[in-house]
Amino acid sequence: MNLSNLKPAEGSVNRAGKRVGRGQGSGKGGTATRGHKGAKSRSGYSKKIGFEGGQMPLQRRVPKFGFTNINRVAYKGVNLNKLQELVDNKIVKDTITVETLVDNGLAKRKDLIKILGGGELKASLKVSVHKFTASAKAAIEAAGGEAINL
Repeated sequence: MNLSNLKPAEGSVNRAGKRVGRGQGSGKGGTATRGHKGAKSRSGYSKKIGFEGGQMPLQRRVPKFGFTNINRVAYKGVNLNKLQELVDNKIVKDTITVETLVDNGLAKRKDLIKILGGGELKASLKVSVHKFTASAKAAIEAAGGEAINL
């Protein structure tokens, strides 16, 4: 044993927190460290979320504008050139489904998928997803494929 490995006995450090409100003789009686009057001195007090001491809260100070349609249906867009890449990399041969796109990281499991007309498609594919743009559908059918809506 030397000075580098000395440590206090087990349980001798880290006392429990100060015991307040246990009478005047304890030195922590009376107001029990809560101060005099005001909401924070009362029992049952809990401040509201975002309360800033009477100052106008940030939530109310920041300007709000615009409109969010709660009925909006959002689609995950996948371009034709991504489908062609799957064919070029020999990941798919002739059929592309939602599962294929999810497995290859082009969409998430819960996404609604829409095929967009970006890029060029040379392969003849049977594509079955939720939606197609008119140009994408035309390009798939022009390449000898089939576009199927789910």
